[in-house]
Amino acid sequence: ETAPERLKRLYARLDDAYAGVPQDSPVDRAFSATVRAFEIPREFPLALLDGFEWDLQKKKYNTLSDTIAYSARVASAVGGMMTVLMGGDNARTYARAFDLGVALQLTNIARDVGEDARNGRVYLPAEWLAEEGIDPEQLMKDPKFTAGLGRVVERLLAEADRFYVRADSGISMLPRSCRIAIRAARLIYCEIGTKLRKRGLNSVDKRTVVSKKTKIRLAIQAIPDFVIDREPNDDPVCEECRYLLDAVLPLCVEGRKKVFDPSDMV
Repeated sequence: ETAPERLKRLYARLDDAYAGVPQDSPVDRAFSATVRAFEIPREFPLALLDGFEWDLQKKKYNTLSDTIAYSARVASAVGGMMTVLMGGDNARTYARAFDLGVALQLTNIARDVGEDARNGRVYLPAEWLAEEGIDPEQLMKDPKFTAGLGRVVERLLAEADRFYVRADSGISMLPRSCRIAIRAARLIYCEIGTKLRKRGLNSVDKRTVVSKKTKIRLAIQAIPDFVIDREPNDDPVCEECRYLLDAVLPLCVEGRKKVFDPSDMV
């Protein structure tokens, strides 16, 4: 089975799950029951599959907006699904969740430049690369770190940092039982950027990782978020994520609660 055929099958499984007639597997039945019980907008998992399709198409990312649009599909949409499950009930919470998804994915892209290039993909904005005299096609043929490439990576990390800051207030809008885990994920991913900068921004020759010890330290650092309530951030959702917000607006009713019923899986 080819990759396009597998993706086509995923689209069909998604359609069946939302129609209430999941394919005969525990995964599909559980997924169908969950999206129906919690009313997860179909646009969210569909966006994720669209991101997979962009990868298969070897889509070009000319601008920062293009890169953010990809991030919206493969990361912000996942954050949206998680927020529905965590009981998100207002547009601000979702806007900030989408910001965090973008931040995490931009960090991923900055970290994985060499790995992605060797796999025939470049997610860095082509406009930025052109300003440094870097040809994306050549980068894929022969990935090499240069000072110019480092400057592009730094610009992307700076954008990620901007989205991390935008996202912070959204964590305070989540149920207290969910805050520590989400804050820990935010801190750990941000640490990738910190370490990458300390390594001279070279994400071609070696993959930057966060040690287990550091992850534990950052998870402990996230504990105060259980009680911290940050000032709300009313910045509008980024344009690339607007369609995701539009999809979830019908769920943005204060006090709305959905309870998962295991009998739906039968």
